[in-house]
This record gives sequence, structure tokens and C-alpha cells, in this order.
Amino acid sequence: MKIPYRKFPGKLVASAALVTLLGAGGAALYLDTVADYEGYVPYGYRDPVGIPTKCFGDTENVVLGKEYTREECVRSINEHGYEIAKPVMKCIPGLSDMPDKVKASVLSMSYNIGPGAMCKSTVAQYMKAGQWERGCRRMAEIYRKAGGKELKGLVNRRRTESEMCLEGLREMTP
Repeated sequence: MKIPYRKFPGKLVASAALVTLLGAGGAALYLDTVADYEGYVPYGYRDPVGIPTKCFGDTENVVLGKEYTREECVRSINEHGYEIAKPVMKCIPGLSDMPDKVKASVLSMSYNIGPGAMCKSTVAQYMKAGQWERGCRRMAEIYRKAGGKELKGLVNRRRTESEMCLEGLREMTP
């Protein structure tokens, strides 16, 4: 079944909680990155690997076939985004001090794989050890296969997240 992903109509606005956690620029970039990769589907459906999903890739409290309002989807991405970001910001010391592109790329990946998986990943291990560039590069190598098949969208997403992370590191002043 082909999922009818759409572009979100309008601009996503970050919640106060996300802005407090990531700063205005980091929260906006995080939401935009997630929205671009997850796609906007304002109803409950099964994703390519069969997981019940809604709105912007949110897998919590999904009612298959239910149509969700624009407001429900904005609330969903903000709440789910915060639930993902908070533990990742805690498990990777120093992430909060990184440029917005580094935070957004790490958190986008976390939104996709879950905070537990991110915190246990080699990406996080490298970053915790202060090897930020190595962690950013590792992001491009981590993606999930569905039924033994490589998912092109995930390969592209990880490559872009890795490039965004590296770009953020380059923007840091020495």
C-alpha cells in the first residue's frame, strides 16, 4: 500500500516546552526536519513495516483509520518530539551546547529510532566521548531494513542527517 504523504499546509510552530529545551532555532529546525522526513498523513495508518502511525510518524495512541485535525497533528509532533528530545539531550552530555544543526540531526534520528535506541547507539557513544565528527559520520551508516530490504528513504534520511550534523560542527567557531 502506498502511503499518501503530504506536505504540511503552513508552518509548524514549536511548543514552549521544545523551545525551552532546544532554543527557538533548534526547536524549529528539529520539527521541520522531522516533518520533512516523516511526512504528513493526518489519519491513522500502518507504516511500511506495519506499525500503526499517525500525523508525522507518531506511533503513540494511534487509531487506525481515524482522521486527525491539523491542530491534533501539530500537538502530536510537539508532544512526541519533546518526549523523544528530553531523554536524548540528557543521555548525550554537551548536545545542548551544540549548534542547532547538530541538535536537530541527532534528534531527527532519535525521533525515527526512539530515544532508547539512540542513547545506546554508537552515534551516542562517540558523542559522549567527545568524538562529535565520528558520531555525525556514523549516523549515515545506521538504518533499518524491512523484510531484509534496504529502505531507500531511510538511507537518504540518515545521509542527510549525517551531513547536517557535520555542517553544524563546521559552523562552530574554533
